[in-house]
Amino acid sequence: MYCPRRFALLTLNLDWSENAFVVKANLLHENVHDGSHSFSDKRKAVRSAVTIYNDLPEYDLFGVTDCVEFIKDENGTEIPGLQGKYRVVLVEYKPKAPKDEKFHATDAIQVFAQKLCADHVWGCDSEAYLYYSDIRKRVRLPFDTEFEKYDNIIKKLLSEMREILEKGDYPKREKGQKCSGCSIKDRCFPKDTSYNVRDIVMSQKGVDDV
Repeated sequence: MYCPRRFALLTLNLDWSENAFVVKANLLHENVHDGSHSFSDKRKAVRSAVTIYNDLPEYDLFGVTDCVEFIKDENGTEIPGLQGKYRVVLVEYKPKAPKDEKFHATDAIQVFAQKLCADHVWGCDSEAYLYYSDIRKRVRLPFDTEFEKYDNIIKKLLSEMREILEKGDYPKREKGQKCSGCSIKDRCFPKDTSYNVRDIVMSQKGVDDV
């Protein structure tokens, strides 16, 4: 969703490079996934790094969550390994909140994919939140009122992704694409090797003298 060309380079060419933004996000997720966030009390059970999937043909998704909260609720659903019924809450951790919006659209669609998987696995209607660490605040995502909107977006994205994988094409950079924060921008459009005219002249002179 951020950049089709980046997706192709990552998946087809296996390009990878890290910058400050990637490292910061990795450190945040390592902290979330290290197991210290998993606990249970009388009210809820919290689990990190939970594997989920949705194998319906229109989705065919698989991934790992940051955090899932199973909150006791008589109107909830039964969860294997837990006694009673629970309301399922997804929480995805991100390092930086947007300035002019409640949440990044790319963050929201990632969590919507998690919701599709969680609902499929546990037969529930999960709630979803983004936690932005820089403001230490949860933002609820409007999937209960805008499900169809996000469902259409993710189906379109999945179709485009599969087309890229099947054809093996590398999309061109889109007009207006913001590349400054991309960790693989130099692999995407490598710069020519820097040179010094004086060094070239002197090198050529030495060759002629011989």
